[in-house]
Amino acid sequence: MIENGWMKKQHIKLTAEDRAYLEALISKGSLSTKIYRRALSLLELDRGKTYTALSETLQVSIPSISGWAKGYSETGLQVLNDQPRSGRPIEISGEQRAKITALACSEAPEGYSQWSLRLLAEKAVELDFCEHVSHTQISDILKKTNSNRI
Repeated sequence: MIENGWMKKQHIKLTAEDRAYLEALISKGSLSTKIYRRALSLLELDRGKTYTALSETLQVSIPSISGWAKGYSETGLQVLNDQPRSGRPIEISGEQRAKITALACSEAPEGYSQWSLRLLAEKAVELDFCEHVSHTQISDILKKTNSNRI
């Protein structure tokens, strides 16, 4: 593509099928922001928009846009979805969470007016609900319930 005598870099070239899919996808209106931005970025890059212009329009970093362009050339439309992330696996199962929640809803131990997060963590380990759990994990578990114990 030549514009004003300068060669304009085309970042990606979508197939007709991919272009049609992406246009249909963004017209739905019920996408997550993440997928919408990725899909729109691919379409705009195909139309010749620069990383800088796209970054300003979508409020996304240039390295992100560059990564999506590279990802499209490597994996196609799979780039729309997040790849599995490395990191520590979830150690507390749904069943363990249920037991911890039930414990929090039970009577507090003798000498206590109510359960504290630290006390719940200690008791969950003592009752062998899990090998180890921190008071902050207990807090996260109980936040996901309608419990008023915290």
